Amino acid sequence: MASESDQQQQHQHHHHHVHEEGGHVGDSSSWVGADGRVYHSHDGLAPHSHEPIYSPGLFSARAPPLVARDFKERAFTVGIGGPVGTGLRFLLYGSDLTATLSFPNTLAPFIAILNVTNDIFTKEDGEFLVKHGALPEERIRAVETGGCPHAAIREDISINLGPLEELSTLYKADLLLCESGGDNLAANFSRELADFIIYIIDVSGGDKIPRKGGPGITQADLLVINKTDLAVAVGADLAVMERDALRMRDGGPFVFAQVKHGVGIDEIVNHILGAWELATGSKRR
Repeated sequence: MASESDQQQQHQHHHHHVHEEGGHVGDSSSWVGADGRVYHSHDGLAPHSHEPIYSPGLFSARAPPLVARDFKERAFTVGIGGPVGTGLRFLLYGSDLTATLSFPNTLAPFIAILNVTNDIFTKEDGEFLVKHGALPEERIRAVETGGCPHAAIREDISINLGPLEELSTLYKADLLLCESGGDNLAANFSRELADFIIYIIDVSGGDKIPRKGGPGITQADLLVINKTDLAVAVGADLAVMERDALRMRDGGPFVFAQVKHGVGIDEIVNHILGAWELATGSKRR
């Protein structure tokens, strides 16, 4: 069995990259690309790089939406991320797999929407949307990232920009949803990809999650704290989560929700529509 020090050395490359002039860095799984960035691969996944993150950042100092965006080229885009199991599927697909309480369904009377989903090796989320009628099949694109999902929404967004621009060109919709599920607290969307960012966590991970920080928690335009109905069962204190969310987000907005039961959906929708109206100058129908 490997010693603790051996295990730390084996895993060290995932967290500490040392830039050198070309060639491999540290061990054989990290190397400097032609662009000067350090790339690595996990278990044979597609190579990718990460921008260095030195702190969770502040809500008030987060990157602002791009002012010069041409929404005729690509519709107003909402990026939605969060760890596995936090409720992204119910937020997007609805209660009891009917989509009747999902926010695509709730948004539909106001604006026309399209959807791009991200998975590493499957198109399951996109197929799920189609199967349960959240949106017509032709208005959905499923992307296989082949690597860390957050790399496809932050460092190299081209794999998502293509489908988003294609859908905008084909259907002239008001709103695009770009979903990147199953990621960690370091995940956040590039402003070149998302005009409004939602990050979803849930109480089943414990009331410590908001204070752990990470760019998703601190810098998303809206934080959703889901599954509040499970708080008693898992021993999570919602008052502690509220206190820590306010502190970590520098006063930025967050919503307590039970998206499976439709609780909090209207508030989330109002945040989205308010940002869409402000950015585009349009009004909901």
